[in-house]
Amino acid sequence: MIKIAFCDDDCSVLSDLHELLALYRAEKNKEINDFTFHSPLDLISEIERGTRFDVLFLDVLMPGENGIDVAAEIRSFDKNAKIIFLTSSSEFAVQSYTVNAFYYQLKPICAENFTRLMDGVLSQCEKEQASSLILLCKAGITRIKPSQLEYCEVIHRTLLIHLTSGKVLECTGSLEELSRQLMPYGNFLRPHRSYLVNLEYIQNLSYRAITMSCLAEIPLPRGKYNEIKNAFLEYAFLADR
Repeated sequence: MIKIAFCDDDCSVLSDLHELLALYRAEKNKEINDFTFHSPLDLISEIERGTRFDVLFLDVLMPGENGIDVAAEIRSFDKNAKIIFLTSSSEFAVQSYTVNAFYYQLKPICAENFTRLMDGVLSQCEKEQASSLILLCKAGITRIKPSQLEYCEVIHRTLLIHLTSGKVLECTGSLEELSRQLMPYGNFLRPHRSYLVNLEYIQNLSYRAITMSCLAEIPLPRGKYNEIKNAFLEYAFLADR
């Protein structure tokens, strides 16, 4: 489900955007939820609470607020959302790229331009969603590729994601939910109730532990060795074909 936020101090603009999206949603048969915000402060508060939007339509010039500055603050929480600026002036077009904007659209936006813009941004979102994970971490909303994930562990109800780069992400959520998201990739396994490992990065397997490429040791419960060994050998065999 794609989630879109519209933020503009002009109610008529918000109404037009809502109508354009309704037409687009019906024409393309897309599942899209949209949310409207009259104030960027309300939008930022919602993002701070952990709500993630795939696409953000931001007005550049609002009373007392600069959309570029608002986007910069949003980026401190979410580096992945696609930001589209809507404005009646091209004055801030160059600055928009400092916050990794997806597009800078001049107002008013007609149905044809809106459709073209939505096709582009949704195509990008769908490609990224198909090959990445969205994690709600202590440092904000983070997108990673499954191949970057070496192993995960739960310590005192905190989910720690260990990346191949050596970086560790502190995230919310459960290992069960993460396992479910990773299941389609076929190379993740839970050898222990508190651990999830990427089979690609297993360096050594013994009766007592799994040693990962980073030399971290994952304990094996008694009686689990044969099950884990068979899963690892099956994966290694298929990977070499």
